Amino acid sequence: MSEVVQYQIQQLVDNGQTVQLALVEDVQTEPISQKQLMLDAINQKLDPELKDQIAPFIEAILQSQPTIAIKSYAQTAITITMPKRRYERMGSPAVGQKLEINIKKV
Repeated sequence: MSEVVQYQIQQLVDNGQTVQLALVEDVQTEPISQKQLMLDAINQKLDPELKDQIAPFIEAILQSQPTIAIKSYAQTAITITMPKRRYERMGSPAVGQKLEINIKKV
């Protein structure tokens, strides 16, 4: 079974004859507010009656919490060293660009 994964180039080192690419799995994250994270934690701790009574106060207190991107799992990181000529045949991808890598057991 093979799995094709996209990796983003984090670092590129060109020493003239070889090129070293440091790649990290390109993970799409969903923005979630800190307010929602806190409300979820509070809701787990309180009984329903108490939760209904204090919910408006908590909402007001947490109103200004920012939205942040949450990564829910660790990313896979790969470092590849290759001849510069092969790197150039790939189109000389730069930092921030994405590569698709096929990983499978043979």
